[in-house]
Amino acid sequence: MTTTVLITRPDPNGLLLADELRNRWGCGVRLVVSPILQISIVGALPDLHEVSRLIFTSKHGVAAFVSLSARRDLACYAVGSATAQAAWDAGFAVTRADGDVEALFDRIMADDPSGHYLHIRGEHSAGDLASRLTAAGRPASESVVYRQVAQPLSEEAQTCLGRECPVILPLYSPRSAQIVFSQINPVAPVLVAALSNNVALSVPKDAVNSLHIATRPDAEAMFVAMDTLLEQAKLLEGAKRAQ
Repeated sequence: MTTTVLITRPDPNGLLLADELRNRWGCGVRLVVSPILQISIVGALPDLHEVSRLIFTSKHGVAAFVSLSARRDLACYAVGSATAQAAWDAGFAVTRADGDVEALFDRIMADDPSGHYLHIRGEHSAGDLASRLTAAGRPASESVVYRQVAQPLSEEAQTCLGRECPVILPLYSPRSAQIVFSQINPVAPVLVAALSNNVALSVPKDAVNSLHIATRPDAEAMFVAMDTLLEQAKLLEGAKRAQ
């Protein structure tokens, strides 16, 4: 009886997470990567002449902007550490918030830089950030530059969920949670690590054995949450073997 970690993040994030967990935990768990979303770049950027600062709320937004424009002279805000790192790596001057849209909004309001903001976002995005900033006196617009297209879980993922071995399921967005649980009727004990309260609200409580919310909406807090769930999974494994 071996615990499975079901990773549903889009590529390349899913593969990177699998490598990080392999390094963190060794070979004691089975890692199954089944992206639930496929990222595709759409449309084109608006005229950037009047834009003073960019806002990135995901690494995908950074990658899409980089593929659509050679501009790196615009300062930017990034929602959290992973998005900030992607923007730094691309050559932007970055101001980082603490991991969610509320913290990003508060940081922009506190800094109070002048000019026009452009939120680079996906088709599905929470928080209505541009409208909120504009209403608060910080003129902002948005540009949808990528789509998150729902994908079916793989046969391997469905097989794991149909067995009695524990499945640890890290979830990073409300939409991912909704798509996953619309496709499954698990037999396996499912232990969810949720990036935030908003993600947790999209998890049907009667479909999971445990729901652990990260203490902060960042990668390290998610690893700590998964560490906790791994210990719970080991207890379930031991109880099963004792029967």
